[in-house]
Amino acid sequence: FCGSDTPQKAFPPFMLAAGALAMDMDVTMFFTMDGLHLVQKDGASRVTMAGEPQPLPALLQAVQEGGARMIACSALLEAEGVRTEDIIEGVEFGGVATFVNGAEEADVVLTF
Repeated sequence: FCGSDTPQKAFPPFMLAAGALAMDMDVTMFFTMDGLHLVQKDGASRVTMAGEPQPLPALLQAVQEGGARMIACSALLEAEGVRTEDIIEGVEFGGVATFVNGAEEADVVLTF
């Protein structure tokens, strides 16, 4: 659950997702509120942090290529001024029920 595009909250979900994928875990990331901007085209490139382990776009790409399922919250697209065509390729759309259903079946749920 990724709900922020501030650097201190944007980097950890991708770092932990990359680690989980490296350990052969299934990863689903749900982006809502400000977090929607992270999966907006060029959105991740706007988030930088001094001493970052690697640029956020590289982390996003690694997680996506590693097989993480990425879902943009369809209920808040309009509220955040984001259009479906603004979202990067490979990201699905889903609402609250999508998140809750996945969380109910998950062994681990992390929110940021």
